[in-house]
Amino acid sequence: MAKKRAAEPEEVKLKKKIVAKRANQDNPKGDSALRSLRKRLKREQRKRRALAQRKKQAAGSKAAATASS
Repeated sequence: MAKKRAAEPEEVKLKKKIVAKRANQDNPKGDSALRSLRKRLKREQRKRRALAQRKKQAAGSKAAATASS
């Protein structure tokens, strides 16, 4: 049985958590939980960008020619 996809992407969930944590925090620099949330968010963003880059590379020059036309 395949895994079910989340209703909202992990990136969006993490952004919401970070905003909520930062709102009720007086010193966000010293909060290790907030730091780990940010690191998880950055990891998700890197994954998304790497996937887009791989797809673009796999498409080759045909996609570039069609996109520019």
